[in-house]
Formats: sequence, structure tokens, C-alpha cells
Amino acid sequence: MKKIKIGQIGVCHEHASGKINTLRKMPDIFEIVGVVDERATAAAKFAGSDLKPYEGLKWMTEEELFNTPGLQAVTVETPNTDLVPTAIRCMEHNLAMHMDKPGGEELKLFGQLLDGCKKRNLPFQMGYMFRNNPAMQLCRKAVHQGWLGDIFEVQAGMSHNYGGDAYQQYLGNFRGGIMFNLGCHLIDLIISMLGRPARITPFLKSTPGLPDAIKNNCLTIMEYPHATVTLRACSLEADGLNRRRFKVCGTKGSVELCPLERFDGQALQMRLTLPGGNEEYAAGTHIVDFGIRLDRYEDQLLELAKIINGEMVNPYTYEHDYLVQEVVLAAAGYTRWKE
Repeated sequence: MKKIKIGQIGVCHEHASGKINTLRKMPDIFEIVGVVDERATAAAKFAGSDLKPYEGLKWMTEEELFNTPGLQAVTVETPNTDLVPTAIRCMEHNLAMHMDKPGGEELKLFGQLLDGCKKRNLPFQMGYMFRNNPAMQLCRKAVHQGWLGDIFEVQAGMSHNYGGDAYQQYLGNFRGGIMFNLGCHLIDLIISMLGRPARITPFLKSTPGLPDAIKNNCLTIMEYPHATVTLRACSLEADGLNRRRFKVCGTKGSVELCPLERFDGQALQMRLTLPGGNEEYAAGTHIVDFGIRLDRYEDQLLELAKIINGEMVNPYTYEHDYLVQEVVLAAAGYTRWKE
């Protein structure tokens, strides 16, 4: 694979250090030309104080990065509300990009970004971390290939219990709270399986003792002609990370994943129940073992490299990304859903 010259704009996104750590593990695929430090931004942020992951890399201004000879791609890892404006500048410089989630609080601006990338035929990858999770991929396969029959129920949870008081205050900077900040990951997966919902109803709450403006306890219900999706996210659920779950039920079977991912040296496993069986699994319940996972982002960034080098087509279209953002904003209470 041809080595790709890549830079990173931002150290203040919650996933920024993870992305740079993964890129540094892939020296045969990526050449990191430098990092732009955007800590002076006024945008709300919950990361960026630890610069150890960037030791030894070249610090540069955004202009210096854009003027780097041979630059091909950028990872956009700024705070949430700076993501889309930064990505638009990358698009205007005809750069492929990986932009972290979510796609901002203005659908029109996100649409301008996608339209610009499409007109220029630029590779654009959203940083939804579950896209290359092998268990999630099997969930999608089970739905798309009809293993589960007609889907009638999805239960999804994206809670956690980290960050303390500072994290609750951070969420208060977003009208959509935790549903905007974290629920978007599972909305991306749900839309990839079921498509456009008929109706979306958000319930955005705060946990006891917090101001109403801090929406850290959220539920969204997405309705389809014969299915309902319940998506929950709370930032104060005891052992919440290990209790994150994704369950899909259909007329011919079900899948259930809990936790959604793990990097603790234990294997990631999923429960698959198929009363009638199929060409790949016998009738009954199976505990599907995906082995020990070591890195959350490597498979996705490898996919980005293949897209840039023309070795594969992006499995997620500009249209998919737009629909996901449209749903995210409705699910997080920014907009009313239009059927």
C-alpha cells in the first residue's frame, strides 16, 4: 500500500489522542507530517490537556499543514462545534479526511461540507467508532441478509460513568446533551440497518440534582412501520461502559451484544439466536467469539487508507452521513422530525 501523508488538526476532541496513537502504530501506511494545536479555541471541550501522545511529532499552524508538500489527508479532531468548519477548510484544500463525530449542530452547514466533498470526489469518513467493530458488522449482516427476519425491536444503550462533575458541565454546552455527543454512534449503526425512521421522539432529561440544562439522561424512540427503536444514554450509570448494549429482535431470531466493545484482554462476544438456523449457523443460540481486540480505530483508519488509494469504495455514502446527522439532530431535540 502506498504510504499516505496525513496530518491531524486538533487535540481537544475526546477521541483525538486515540486517533494519533493508532496512526503512530501504522508507520507503513501513514506518514504523520504534523499536528495543529487548537487548544486556544473557545469551543466547549473535555480533552486536550495531555499532550504525551503527540511527543516527537511536529507542531504546526493550520496554514503550515495545508501548505505541506504532498499532503493527502487530515484527521479532524477539534472540539465538537469546531469539527464541521474545520472540515470545510480541509475540503476547500481538496484533502481527504476523517472527521470525528458528531456532524455539528447545524444540518445545513454539514450538508455544505458533504456537497463540497461529493463535487470534488473527496474521500470523507465519519469517526463513528463502531463501524469497523466486528460484532456490529455481524449485526448488520444478520439484518441485511434476513437472518433475523422482519425486525420489530431494537434496544440500544450508550451510557457510562466517567468524567465526574466536569463531564456533566461539559454536556451542558450542548442542547442535545449526551444524545448529541454519544447517542450519534448508535444512530449511525441503526440507520445503516433500518434506514430512515417514520417518527423520532426525544426525551432529554437531567439526573437528579443537576440543572435542567444539563441533558445527561436521555432517551430517544425511533419508529418504523413495524419496529420501534429505544436508544438510551446516561453519563451517571454505575458500570455504564460495561453495560452498553445493542439488541436486535426479528421474526426469525435475535442478536445481543453487551458490552459493545472491550479492550481489557478478554474476548468480545455476541449472543446470536436463530431458532431456524441458516447457511452459516445451525438452529439454536450461539455465543459468537470475535477474539481479543487491541485497538478501536485501526481497522477504520486502514479502511480510510484503502479508500484514498483507490483500493475500495467507501461503504458509507455522503447520503448516508447526511441522513445520520439529520436523525441525530432530531433525536437530540434540535429539530422536529419530518416524515
